[in-house]
Amino acid sequence: MNSRNAIPAEKRSRRAIIDSLKQDGPQDAASLARRLGVSAMAVRQHLYDLSGEGLVTHETEARPLGRPAKLWALTPAADRFFPDGHAEFSVGLINSMKQAFGAEGLDKLLRLRAREQIATYKACIDHQPSLPKKLKALAEIRTEEGYMAEVEKANGGYLLVENHCPVCSAAAACTSLCSMELEVFQKSLGREHEVRRIDHILAGARRCAYLVTRKD
Repeated sequence: MNSRNAIPAEKRSRRAIIDSLKQDGPQDAASLARRLGVSAMAVRQHLYDLSGEGLVTHETEARPLGRPAKLWALTPAADRFFPDGHAEFSVGLINSMKQAFGAEGLDKLLRLRAREQIATYKACIDHQPSLPKKLKALAEIRTEEGYMAEVEKANGGYLLVENHCPVCSAAAACTSLCSMELEVFQKSLGREHEVRRIDHILAGARRCAYLVTRKD
């Protein structure tokens, strides 16, 4: 392999590690190597390089057998690899709307947007025959919107997981965006389902996660 081909491959490996840590959370080098189909030694080298750039950090986790393992996780500096929905513009727009229309006017605008989202989501998921398929369709839409969404089976129901928030800065400036999101999911999935947020990025979690169960 010549040097021109080696450089893109190295960049792809680094990006794959960053994406995996974003999607799946903290992992040790061996787990990352298995996921990516490369050697643990190569992964460790990339992790140390990324650590030197301030993009990843690690904590030591004791294991029942053998030596403690290093669990690697992304730092806030790695957010630049993922879209944030024009953060500065979004925050500025929210502040301008507050000044122009007041808190009540902003709330009306957000509710109008929520109704539009509900109509869009319902049009895509209402025809799905089961809750897992509805959630899969919803996750696909949310992924297209930048949320890196996926569905996981959970005790008594399913988790709708969003591994990234492309409007995080705007949501921090206007917490109503998050409460509206919960309402949008609830109304999109229908009264026969209950939706609860159990993880929240703005509360310090690495992801937002919603537990969806069928009401008795």
